[in-house]
Amino acid sequence: MQDRKPRHGATRRRPSRAQRSTGPSLDMWLDRLVDIAVTMALIVGMVALAVTYL
Repeated sequence: MQDRKPRHGATRRRPSRAQRSTGPSLDMWLDRLVDIAVTMALIVGMVALAVTYL
């Protein structure tokens, strides 16, 4: 007999980032780079709109 609980769904769950590794990973650096790029794009866009309407 099976002692395991039945699984729901076909997708296997991956361990969270905290469980995978404690050191900085490439994913963390890429996430930070994307955050900075999006923030810069928003700032540039807002400045462009302000310059256009002033």
